[in-house]
Amino acid sequence: MPSRILLVNGPNLNLLGMREPARYGSISLEELQTKLLTQAKNQGIQLSFVQSNHEGLLIDHLQQAKQTNIDFILINAASLTHTSIGLRDTLLAIQIPFIELHMTNVYARETFRHHSYLSDIAVGVIAGFGVHSYELALEAAIIHLNRLKANPAVADICQTVACTE
Repeated sequence: MPSRILLVNGPNLNLLGMREPARYGSISLEELQTKLLTQAKNQGIQLSFVQSNHEGLLIDHLQQAKQTNIDFILINAASLTHTSIGLRDTLLAIQIPFIELHMTNVYARETFRHHSYLSDIAVGVIAGFGVHSYELALEAAIIHLNRLKANPAVADICQTVACTE
């Protein structure tokens, strides 16, 4: 059975291609998803997507990910990264490994963006590479999943802590 990855996009990411193109680029969310589907398919991965501007809906989808046997999560929580204890608690509760990603380098932006409620419980963080942050995060997730398949003992450890092995 192929590994299953869920890509979660938070507030305003539905505006990709229209919102601040100098910062976020001109590619739409749909175009990005098509590109990522090709990348995933070429690696034998099932990739699904959710985007919402509403924190509660994102939490519902994350909880459902546990029930639908998602193996890995990529999350760009956008502004919720810096404010949402609810997303953090959900990610801790579902115990699915995840990568936090951002298109911009949050540390080169306003100081309120320097704090993340997610990064310390993530497998890793990828930021600052524009739409390529998504491609890099997907590739890193695939490498991580392949490592877990090759060494199931690592998977047991990863169920209880943010795993970097």
